[in-house]
Amino acid sequence: MSLSTQNESAPHHVVIIGGGFGGLYAAQKLGKSKVPVKVTLIDKRNFHLFQPLLYQVATGSLSPADIASPLRAVLAENKNTSVVMGEVLDIDPQAQVVKLKNHLDISYDSLIVATGVSHHYFGNDQWSEQAPGLKTIEDAINMRRRILSAFEAAEKTHDPKFKEALMNFVVIGGGPTGVELAGTLAELAHRTLSDEFTNIDTKKARIILIEGTDRVLPPYHAELSEAAKQSLLKLGVEVKTSAMVTNIEDHVVTFKCSEQVEQIQAQTILWAAGVKASPMGKVLGDRLNAELDRVGRVVVQPDMSIANYPNVYVIGDLANYPHQGDRPLPGVAPVAMQQGEYVAHHIEAKVQQKEPSKFKYWDFGSLAVIGRHEAVVDFKFIRLKGWLAWFIWTFVHVYYLIEFDNKLLVMVQWGWNYFTHRRGARIITGRYLQVLEEMEGIRAGGLSLETREPAEVA
Repeated sequence: MSLSTQNESAPHHVVIIGGGFGGLYAAQKLGKSKVPVKVTLIDKRNFHLFQPLLYQVATGSLSPADIASPLRAVLAENKNTSVVMGEVLDIDPQAQVVKLKNHLDISYDSLIVATGVSHHYFGNDQWSEQAPGLKTIEDAINMRRRILSAFEAAEKTHDPKFKEALMNFVVIGGGPTGVELAGTLAELAHRTLSDEFTNIDTKKARIILIEGTDRVLPPYHAELSEAAKQSLLKLGVEVKTSAMVTNIEDHVVTFKCSEQVEQIQAQTILWAAGVKASPMGKVLGDRLNAELDRVGRVVVQPDMSIANYPNVYVIGDLANYPHQGDRPLPGVAPVAMQQGEYVAHHIEAKVQQKEPSKFKYWDFGSLAVIGRHEAVVDFKFIRLKGWLAWFIWTFVHVYYLIEFDNKLLVMVQWGWNYFTHRRGARIITGRYLQVLEEMEGIRAGGLSLETREPAEVA
């Protein structure tokens, strides 16, 4: 089956693969275009996900729906735009066709690929079972289940060693995601849950953040990195820098720090240390002979296109843009947003036979939150930390949420959390408590960790 628009009377057909920041911003701009274009947005999911707040779903501060917006609703007013829920498996650049999993072929005049990245374990993919990453709604729900289940299991066991392992939480990676995750975990354990359990003192939970470089938030100015570290320490997070993880096995993290090998036994290990390109990067490398970097991202031209294929663009985290500064642009949401808008304008210019310009990223700064009243902001011309930085971080994240109802829900939820220290989305979903499932067949202090299936929890 094929959908084709390639004839002289049809409008220029732009196909966008991926409904993240880059793909959605491109679709929104093209949807309001005054030139004759038709837009088809393809995504495996029917929603856009605000990834910067995924860690708050993982720690029970927000519900998944608070940070997700249905793509059809977001683009409903764009009459030249259609949404296809499906998975692209291949691209035929000669026929200018993308091939979907359900045998549907969609032809294009211009193609925008914005499929992002996934977790990167640096050749140790076996670690993923015990140290999940955080890129999708499912990842966040899985993390939430692991974190909350650890406390529930600790409440029931009488085995002190098992209890200690359950009360240890290791976050690997000291970038923005790792820092935000560790800080929020500390607030959850040391404040939110502190009076909710009978047999355990959640204030004694250990949150250990492991970072391979010599400081947390390596891309930030050293002053802000140090401020972030001090904020984490104040929250009770143990920060280990210049520490390289060498193994994760049987719920034991082994790492080398200052020439000494250390081990931490923990039932909850969370990965925030690296990313690699989505499988679409390899497809582009194989089919279009695109140049790939060491993590599989596509090295693009100054106009975000692929060499020798001026009508195929790669944007967002999947793109390696080496034409500005001495290093590729960072994989952050503002880069993807600006690239999406740029490519939309670039295609409009080409349709109108105008000379398009090359892409230039405007860096307005970086933000990371550590905890209540604790954040760091680098606006290049000024660096902020503490309460004011926290307020700016809050405003910016609410502003960039896609739909008004998401903005309202998040503001209300954050307000409630702020004044009550409660997190209303602390729900364990799934067929079992995750920690108990992983400990199948083991008896801890008289507690039989069986895997009988209770009723499904919605």
